[in-house]
Amino acid sequence: MLLVSLVSYIDRNTIALLVPTILKETGMTAEQYGWAIAAFSITYTIANPLWGRWLDRVGVRWGMMLAVALWTAASASHALAVGLLSFAAARAALGFGEGATFPGGARTAVQTLPPQKQSRGIAVAYSGGSLGAIITPVVITPIAYYWGWRAAFLCTGAAGAAWMVVWFFVSRRPALRVSRGRTLGQARSFATAAKSGPVPGSQRRPNFRDPRVWSYMCAYAWGALPLALILYGASLFLSRARGMTQVGIGAVLWIPPLGWEIGYFVWGWLADRRVAAGRDPTSAFQPLLAAAMLASLPLALTPWVRPFWLVMALMFVATFAAGGFIILTVGWTARVFASEDAGLMAGLGAGAWSLMVAVIMPVFGRLFDRGRFDAGFAVAAAFPVLGFGTWWAVNRRPREA
Repeated sequence: MLLVSLVSYIDRNTIALLVPTILKETGMTAEQYGWAIAAFSITYTIANPLWGRWLDRVGVRWGMMLAVALWTAASASHALAVGLLSFAAARAALGFGEGATFPGGARTAVQTLPPQKQSRGIAVAYSGGSLGAIITPVVITPIAYYWGWRAAFLCTGAAGAAWMVVWFFVSRRPALRVSRGRTLGQARSFATAAKSGPVPGSQRRPNFRDPRVWSYMCAYAWGALPLALILYGASLFLSRARGMTQVGIGAVLWIPPLGWEIGYFVWGWLADRRVAAGRDPTSAFQPLLAAAMLASLPLALTPWVRPFWLVMALMFVATFAAGGFIILTVGWTARVFASEDAGLMAGLGAGAWSLMVAVIMPVFGRLFDRGRFDAGFAVAAAFPVLGFGTWWAVNRRPREA
């Protein structure tokens, strides 16, 4: 599952890395690029809960095989794109297939690991995304330099096909064949509960009348929104505001996602440690989410600082904090809601984030076209405050199980 999220982020980040070259050759504007990203985000938003529910029901083995087959074809089709409509169509198809990525990772972690290891398990499964963002500049830049940006998309398609071969053999493990009924993770959860007693407020089925579901989606979507600006807009910022070349951008753009990668494991370890100490899920996660919110604020200073190392450091810290919002919110739902809905809940979180990206990326693109990088970074830094505030307002008082 780490590898599949890695492949998915190489697929989606290739266009973000090469956007200065693509816009130059195709004549597209940054705002049009933002709409192409929005096309991905819209279908990704819809697909996440759909794939999540389907994977909960039919299992991850063949569900993930189908999803990766769909998005591999979509990724390779980018090599044929010539303008906004063709890029938007390819991005939309890619977004629909990749909607299975994080529901599949969360489903696998909950299905195969005991409760005290699930946050770290989710971190491992999800960390392929941040690792893919780190690897993309290193791998894709030389391919695009020597053979062109279209060849880069053909290579991403080949990576997806290779994963399908690996998954065919790995997924024969008996625990991954489980679909309906009790999973291995549920059986261990019940065994643990028999020894330690019930967790307050846990094992409830999610429904949209429950404000906690909406607070989770807001915290995930708004708390991790700075990640969208950095992943999809950093190359444009470095090109237009800092005057860097495509090769120069590729040489440094692995640094911000490294914070995201480290963040997954640090926040996951802290969450599991606090839960293992016997705290209820909300009190265990609240100070960690508050810390992630505070770490997001300095991103607003990025356009104003001159030392380049400080620009990279601010982006690094922002992605570190965004990784915290993702892992902490998903880990919280794994303990508050029933484990058989793990895929659905992961899909709702990732889908909510993607919906925000669909709304905000055209705005960021228009601001960047006008040179208003200061406004773009300030808006991105403000959203984690809204995300944490909404989650805290809904969950500050414990609810009866």
